[in-house]
Amino acid sequence: MAGEQAVADGAEQGTARFRQKRDAILAAAAEAINEQSAKGMTFADVARRVGLNTTSVTYYFKRKEDLAAAAFEHTLDYLLLMLDTAMEAATPAERVRRYLALNIARLRRIERGEERPLAVLSDLRAMEEPMKARLLSGWREVFRRTRGLWGPAPTRAQTDLNGARAHVLLENTFWLPVWLRRYEPDQYDRVEARLFDILAHGLAGPDARWTPQPLDLAPDEREPGRAAFLLAATRLINELGYRGASVQRIASQLNVTKGSFYHHLDAKDELVIACYQRSFDTIAAAQARADAAGGTHWQRLSSAVAALLDIQFAERAPLLRTTALSGLPAPVRTAMVDRSNLIARRYAGTIMDGVAEGSMRPVDALIASQTLMALQNAAFDMRNWAGTMPRERAIAMYASTLLYGMFAEAPTPPA
Repeated sequence: MAGEQAVADGAEQGTARFRQKRDAILAAAAEAINEQSAKGMTFADVARRVGLNTTSVTYYFKRKEDLAAAAFEHTLDYLLLMLDTAMEAATPAERVRRYLALNIARLRRIERGEERPLAVLSDLRAMEEPMKARLLSGWREVFRRTRGLWGPAPTRAQTDLNGARAHVLLENTFWLPVWLRRYEPDQYDRVEARLFDILAHGLAGPDARWTPQPLDLAPDEREPGRAAFLLAATRLINELGYRGASVQRIASQLNVTKGSFYHHLDAKDELVIACYQRSFDTIAAAQARADAAGGTHWQRLSSAVAALLDIQFAERAPLLRTTALSGLPAPVRTAMVDRSNLIARRYAGTIMDGVAEGSMRPVDALIASQTLMALQNAAFDMRNWAGTMPRERAIAMYASTLLYGMFAEAPTPPA
């Protein structure tokens, strides 16, 4: 009996060591994916981060794609665990608050070195089959359970509204790591409270009505060939991530040769930078034209947001998703985030002026501006959802999640 117990203890210790090493490899893979994208990750880089040789990594994962899929599945499982924990709360508001708190607590542990980051999910659609189907099924389950935080939906309209809320909540928690690092960890509780206040009650003042004004955001036609490349690239990168959208795929989308691509742009990194610049210029143009149209600062904010959501849902000239950031060199990635923060600060200025004039609620404008960046950036993913209803209704419903709060009814679009 003693011998059998010794064998059992040895097997258990071996299993624990195997699991511990595997978890370390997954954590290293997540870091590599976040920096270089799933397609840019290599076994050699992951092995270096763990202090192993490449052969040791292949003992746990035979192919690089298997390792990337396992890292993504770990993220999905973690999200589902947090959502299940949040669902234990009694009301929708308490569930959303719990889910937000769990996310911020995780980021605090990461900042303190107590936990490793999860792999961002930007490259799911660029994975190979059958892994892609399995991962996308896991993502749909995450979305379904997030939508369930608001409870059963008695009507299709309520299901649509809860879907918009779920998407904006998820995207804001995914965007959190980008801007939360500007705060000291002892300020995270304050950030959580201010962020939840915005999610719960929105930005609109007591008399604010949803009457956005149309803005002319016609694309720049001075270089139509280059503009066509940028739009095709933006759509593909939004769908497949930076590494998944190859130069060959972009050229094929336009039915031109790779040589034509390099006539307009020197390298793929330059392409992504140009796509970001076009997107940032579009957002800045919406802000400037909303200001030029005048009215209250609430009117200006709602007009800019509505115009940008219209662009995203129409897909005629979409904004580039932040998912492309993980494929860019670190200095370029930092420069793109800095430009994003400049645009967010302009939103913050509009919100502060709106608070001063009484057209908006007193909120933390810096935090609110980042929630708007997440909302408008992520709307591209909801274009199919928006296509099931009149465009004006989709815009009003999606915007309501932040402008009026996640527990208020969506405003009725103006006739």
